[in-house]
Amino acid sequence: MEVPLSILAGLLVAAGAYLMMGGRTLPYLFGLTMISNAANMIIFAVGRLTYARPPLVPADATTITGAANPLPQALILTAIVIGFGLLVFALTLAYRSYHVLGTIEMDEARMAEPAEARD
Repeated sequence: MEVPLSILAGLLVAAGAYLMMGGRTLPYLFGLTMISNAANMIIFAVGRLTYARPPLVPADATTITGAANPLPQALILTAIVIGFGLLVFALTLAYRSYHVLGTIEMDEARMAEPAEARD
């Protein structure tokens, strides 16, 4: 199961990089989100996948074999929450820059004069 997840993560990174090179603000943000999701998938795949086994060890167990590793799951959950907050903040900044500059093209935004200065 790790190989398909690795291939899918590679495809997500490639698609995210493609979107980020477009020069527009919203596809850039979506590409950044795709790359962060690919990083989460890589962490999940490296953390050893186990099926239908809880991350609990019985009290009388002398060795730990076959139990799921809860650390990658906790790291991914934290990364998802932080990534969502970052995406919402970046979308708010993109909306505000479109409102002020009147464009979502990054090259045009560098050259644009703010709307307040035009009035």
